[in-house]
Amino acid sequence: MNLVSRRTDLPVLLLHNLDQKWPSEDVDRALQDVAELELAMREVGHPVTNVRVCDGDLARLLSNHDPYEYIILNWCEEIPGMPHSESLVALTLEELKFSYTGSPAAVLELSWCKGKVKALLDQHGVPTPGWRVYESTRIEGWNCFPAIVKPSMEHCSLGVTVEAVVLNPSELKERIAYVLDEFKQPALVEDFIDGREFHISLWGNGVVEMLPPAEMDFGAFEDVRERLCTYDSKFTPGSIHYNNIQLRLPAPLSETDYERLKQTVFQAYFIIGCRDYARIDIRLRDGVFYVLDVNPNPDISSGASMACAAEVASYSYGAMASQLLNIAAQRHPVFEASSVDPLSSFRL
Repeated sequence: MNLVSRRTDLPVLLLHNLDQKWPSEDVDRALQDVAELELAMREVGHPVTNVRVCDGDLARLLSNHDPYEYIILNWCEEIPGMPHSESLVALTLEELKFSYTGSPAAVLELSWCKGKVKALLDQHGVPTPGWRVYESTRIEGWNCFPAIVKPSMEHCSLGVTVEAVVLNPSELKERIAYVLDEFKQPALVEDFIDGREFHISLWGNGVVEMLPPAEMDFGAFEDVRERLCTYDSKFTPGSIHYNNIQLRLPAPLSETDYERLKQTVFQAYFIIGCRDYARIDIRLRDGVFYVLDVNPNPDISSGASMACAAEVASYSYGAMASQLLNIAAQRHPVFEASSVDPLSSFRL
């Protein structure tokens, strides 16, 4: 729940990307999502200016806006035509002296390299599934099955299908070869934990709040290969996984498990350097919560797990966005002096 008053008069630049090369249905959906977020922020009081990014000239797009007069809600996930460029967007905003929501460029860049993220988690003793990065199909030394094979430098479950779960060395080699050929990047191989999966949304800096845990319920699936969140489960309406993975929110957890989960995600949040908000994906096995992924730039559309978790915590969609803006306002050269940290009364 909201613990202190937020400023709802902060002027907002809603920065979002739109690539005209997208299929028409994707363009329409993106415009609908942006319009919904803009309206939600206006309804709680924020003056909003819509800034659509259709090319790489961010400096030109923002040239008429004074960094001292706005907070940017950064929903620009890449520069059109430049895959993996979300960190470049953040870097440009930093160079232009804008205060913006979300993690800094260095953290966004780090998050694309899953091997580096997992190495940091290992280094700090945060449980994460056993793993190895492969640049060839020579798999000597891997004997943990079932395993899951993913592209090592992608987001949004790209490359994650039921075929990504492998049960023996022959399937492992075949899937690694597929990733190397299809994605032109190393393959990340992990111990596949066949257990409960949680998507945990957090927000804040210094003082951090965990929103109600969301559980992905795979009860409709008997085959171990199917008990996972595939790309289709997120982006292909009508697909088996999209239709049959059930959301349990809040997830039923004992008090002990809840506290153990919170401790794990807080550690991961701070170790990776997340700022303002993030989503951390978790699997549970034998009483241990394992970090699958740390996403410092999660989807904030109204149907995504973060907005759903915020709603369970009594935040409207507009109030959720306002919360993110107020957290980011603590870094603004003007608004910082007159705003209140919306989590300042929250205690871990």
